[in-house]
Amino acid sequence: MIIEARDIHKSFGKLEVLKGIDFHAEKGEIVAVTGASGAGKTTLLEILGTLSSPDSGTLEIDGTDVLRLGSRELASFRGQRIGFVFQFHHLLPEFTSEENVMIPALIAGRSASDARATARELLDTVGLTGRMNHKPSELSGGEQQRVAIARALVNSPAVLFADEPTGNLDSVTKEEIHKLFFDLREKLGQTIIIVTHDSSLAGRCDRALTMKDGRFV
Repeated sequence: MIIEARDIHKSFGKLEVLKGIDFHAEKGEIVAVTGASGAGKTTLLEILGTLSSPDSGTLEIDGTDVLRLGSRELASFRGQRIGFVFQFHHLLPEFTSEENVMIPALIAGRSASDARATARELLDTVGLTGRMNHKPSELSGGEQQRVAIARALVNSPAVLFADEPTGNLDSVTKEEIHKLFFDLREKLGQTIIIVTHDSSLAGRCDRALTMKDGRFV
C-alpha cells in the first residue's frame, strides 16, 4: 500500500469539510477523485500530499507515518517522496525546461550532473526532447504542463498528485496529457492520484471515487 488514510477529519472554523475519509492506493494505481466544487476534493488532496494537516485521523505514505514527522522532516519527505502537478504549471519563467525540472533535484541535494541527466531523461519520456532549452514563454500550454509533470517526477516520488491537471487545456492537448499519465504508469510504475472534473479521464482510471459533502459516496 503506497497511501493509507483513515478517518480523516478537517474543519475550517465551524465548517466541517472532511467528515471521516478513508482512502488508500496501491503502487502503480491511478485513482481519480471527482465531485462538485466544494465537496472537499482539494482539501483531501492537500492533506494526502502533506501540504495541510488533518484535525484527526492517520496517514501513512510509502510506509511512513507522516503525521508524526516534524516540520523539517516532513518538508524533506515531501520534496523527495511526493510530486505535485496543478492546473497552472507554476514554471519559473527565467529558466529553461531542463533547468525547471532540475530545481527540485538540486533542492534535494543531488549533484548538478545527476539532476541534469534525470531531467533530460524525463523530458524525453514526456515527449519534449527538442524543447529542453526553451523557456516557458516559448512553449505551448500543453508543453508547459509536460515540463511541470517531468519536474514533479524528478525525485522519483512514491506518489504523484494532480489537481485538475488538464483543466486549463484544449481538448486535443487534454487528451495527450491524459495519455501521458497512463504512459508514466507503464514506464515508471508511478502511483497517481488525480482530482478532476473530467469524466472521460475519471472513467479511464483504475478507480474513480466521488466526493459529496466531505465524504465518498
